[in-house]
Amino acid sequence: MLKRLLEHYLFLSRWLLAPFFIMLTLGLFALMVNAGRHLVSIVTSLGSTSEDRVILELLGLIDLTLTGALVMIVTISLYENFVSGVPATTREGWPSWMGGIDFTQLKLKLLTTIVAISAIKLLEVFMDVPKLDERDLNYYIAIHITFVVSTFLFAFSDRVTISGQAEKKTSDETGPKNGA
Repeated sequence: MLKRLLEHYLFLSRWLLAPFFIMLTLGLFALMVNAGRHLVSIVTSLGSTSEDRVILELLGLIDLTLTGALVMIVTISLYENFVSGVPATTREGWPSWMGGIDFTQLKLKLLTTIVAISAIKLLEVFMDVPKLDERDLNYYIAIHITFVVSTFLFAFSDRVTISGQAEKKTSDETGPKNGA
């Protein structure tokens, strides 16, 4: 009885995550305001600013867009995995990935988006190299390489794990060999 009551309580407590998801999506408005600032800066400075400045503003806009997409992927995926499933097949026009992202895929999407954001930041830094000292530039490069290597290692370890599980499943299905 007590076990069932505790399990029911824990199962219902997953809804306590809903306010976090709402806050994450409301945080998208802050990103949108900053993106609007970048756009206004680009439009108002047309013809009066350098090409590098326009490129930097566009890179900032891309960075904010990637961050917003990351927030949505994380929010929807966590909602699906912890609170309530979202069957994409029942909704016309919904992305096919909805209802199908597990934690491994979520982590990989998260890491690859972070690598993309880091690459954009690094490109912004490279455009202003004369303003940076060598130590700061090395830090930016080291941080980006760390993200790239960790993403690669995660993807590799995931692939090895999946291969091992597939081999184990195949050997379990075929049973022992030679009557052993």
